[in-house]
Amino acid sequence: MDFVVEFYETAAGACPVREFLDELKASDPGDFAAVVAGLAKLRNRQYHREPLSKSLGDGLFELRHVGKLNTRVLWFFVKHRRIVAVHGIRNKGQTIPARDIQTARDRMRDWQKRMDQ
Repeated sequence: MDFVVEFYETAAGACPVREFLDELKASDPGDFAAVVAGLAKLRNRQYHREPLSKSLGDGLFELRHVGKLNTRVLWFFVKHRRIVAVHGIRNKGQTIPARDIQTARDRMRDWQKRMDQ
């Protein structure tokens, strides 16, 4: 059975990961295609580990793509074989800035609170 990948939406209806992907598509179509392919691969459990995915601790994971810039989509698991993508970033370094991890954790908690998970 496959997993379903969903995008986090704010209470106001904004979708940060979709906005991130739209900007990525406009600025770097090659990396966009690779990240979308990576998100599709997450439907299969075998891709929930390195090199495509890596745990960041406390239930948060990263989808990793190395291109001109390192592109990351942060996500978490929920019941019924679902994955929720909460944040996307691009940077030159290997590490994810603490503020981006905090943003992802805040969105994860918001989703869990609103969805009663």
